[in-house]
Amino acid sequence: MNLTEKQHRLEARLAELGSVLTAYSGGIDSAYLAWTAHRVLGERAVAVIADSASLARSHYRDAVAFAAEQGMRLETVKTEELDQEAYAANGADRCFHCKDELFTVLEAERERRGFAAVAYGLNVDDRKDFRPGQKAAAAHRAAAPLADAGLGKAEIRELAREAGLRIWDKPASACLSSRIEYGRRVTPEVLRMVEEAEEGLLRLGLRRFRVRHHGEMARIEIAEEEMAGALRPEFFKEMSTAVRAAGFHYVAVDCDGYRSGAMNEVLGMELLPAEALTKSL
Repeated sequence: MNLTEKQHRLEARLAELGSVLTAYSGGIDSAYLAWTAHRVLGERAVAVIADSASLARSHYRDAVAFAAEQGMRLETVKTEELDQEAYAANGADRCFHCKDELFTVLEAERERRGFAAVAYGLNVDDRKDFRPGQKAAAAHRAAAPLADAGLGKAEIRELAREAGLRIWDKPASACLSSRIEYGRRVTPEVLRMVEEAEEGLLRLGLRRFRVRHHGEMARIEIAEEEMAGALRPEFFKEMSTAVRAAGFHYVAVDCDGYRSGAMNEVLGMELLPAEALTKSL
């Protein structure tokens, strides 16, 4: 099936649903899904963004701006995952409790509006990684139109590029909690440290990277294409200054560079899905 056929399949799936609330974060997947739903369903499509402590303010502002640029209907809801002990404890299933809170709120909003479905931006590549949030989505019967259409991450970016959407090459933007090592409690202060450290590195010109929180130490992962420019003594000092200003005592650069889901590398093999195990061999 070629890309045009998959796009038509996505549009047909949304038309079949009839009316949709899209769980929208501003990332490429949810943004493209919400944009397509807006085109197909018009007023029967609403993008809903969850404003919580784990969403970086810059990401929230950009998500709101993109929706406004495209004329999409956008609603903001509050989620309180930090109030849940199972989430704050930051075990390997943290993402499940986050998404369970999100889809509980969205389901109530769907019922209030009389809409047919809640949809989220799962793509076929996501099924190869350890993502407990998918279990929460399944429990709440959330639709996954992108995956239903057989679309992967690179294909979604290409469709967005062809559509002239500025977010087509936007770096992945997982929630701030994903930067915190498992077992370290998620608190507003810890989230603040990560957010301020990453904002500091953005101001230095880095684009694809992560700041991982390991207590007093911050571990910086830098994408391969940016590593050569970053590996300069003077830039190291600038990075250290920016990250220490957020409250970290020590700053380290990860020699393996940036990779999505790096925190999952320490999890026991029994926690990972078969697809992820096959991929890692």
